[in-house]
Amino acid sequence: MSIFPNPSPIPPEQPAHPPNPGPPTASWPPQQPPPGYAAPPQYGPPPPAYYAPPPASSGSGLKTGLLIAALVVLAGGIVYLYTQINQLKADLAKNSDATQARIDKLDEASALTARANQKRVDELKDQLERARRQANLAAGDAKEEALKKVEETKAQLQAAQQQAQQQLSSDISKVREQTDTVNTRVSQVSTDVTGVKGDVATTRSQLEKTVADLKRATGDIDGHSVLIATNGKELAALKALGERNFVEFNIKKAKKPQRVGDVSILLKNADFKKNRYTIELTADDKTTEKKDRGINEPVQFLTSKAKQPYELVVNDIKKDTIIGYLSIPKVQNVRN
Repeated sequence: MSIFPNPSPIPPEQPAHPPNPGPPTASWPPQQPPPGYAAPPQYGPPPPAYYAPPPASSGSGLKTGLLIAALVVLAGGIVYLYTQINQLKADLAKNSDATQARIDKLDEASALTARANQKRVDELKDQLERARRQANLAAGDAKEEALKKVEETKAQLQAAQQQAQQQLSSDISKVREQTDTVNTRVSQVSTDVTGVKGDVATTRSQLEKTVADLKRATGDIDGHSVLIATNGKELAALKALGERNFVEFNIKKAKKPQRVGDVSILLKNADFKKNRYTIELTADDKTTEKKDRGINEPVQFLTSKAKQPYELVVNDIKKDTIIGYLSIPKVQNVRN
C-alpha cells in the first residue's frame, strides 16, 4: 500500500509499459510527494476479444419459421382440446352437485318417511296395548276375539316395519348407483385426457416429420423455392401450417372453364404419358395460357387481391384430366 495520496485522477492517456519505481522506502516522518506528482496508474485485465457471429443461413431460418408456425397451430389445438376438457369437467362438477342435491332430497324424504312410519308404529303399539288390556278384561268369546285382533295388529306392525325397511334399502341402492355412475364418468374423463395427450404428441411428431419431408420447387415469378405437396398427406401438412388456403381440384377437358377458388381454369391438353399439360388461366378478367407444364411444377401468378402470388400445382395427370390444388395467400391486400 502506497503512503502517498492520489491528488489527481488518472490521466486519459496511459503509457503502454509504466516504469517500475520499486518498493517505497519507509521514513519518519513520512515524506510528502512533490507538487504535480500523480500516482502510478493501475492496469486491469485486457478486454475480451469480440468475434462476430457467423451469418445465419436463410434456409435454416425458413425451416425454423415453418416449424414454429406448426408448433403454434398445435399449441392452439392443445389449448382448444384442454378448453373442451375443462368444460367437460365443469359439466361433471354440475352433475355431481345435482346428484348431491338429489341425495340430500332423498335423505330428507327418507327421514320424513321414517318419522311417518315411526308414528304409525307408535299408533299400532298403542292399539296393541289397548287390545291387550281389552283382552285381559274380556271373557270367553270376547277374549278370543280380542286375541285375534292382537294377532292382526301384530301382523300389520311387522308388515309396516318391513315396508319401511325395503323403501329405505331401495333409496340407498339408487344413491349408490348414481355415485358409481359419477365415478365412472370421472374415470372416463381421465382416460380421455391421457389419450388426447398421446394423440397430440403423435400428431405433432408426424407433422414435424411430414413438414421436413416436403419437397421444394422454384417458382416462376419471384425465383424463390416454395414448398409443394405431392400427395394428400403432404397437403394436409401444408394446411396445418396455416399460412395459406388450399382449394383442391379435379378438372376434365371441356368447352367451358371450371371455377377453382376465385379463378377459372380451362384444360386445353393433358398428356398423361409425358406428364405434361396446357391450361388457360383466367384471373382478374385476364386469360393467360400456361403451356406444356409438368407434374408437381408450381405455376405462380399474381392477382389484384394479394401481394403474394397464387400457386397452382398439378399432382396427377390422367387422360383429359388433371388433379391438384390451388394455394391462395391468406392476406388479401390490394397491391400498390
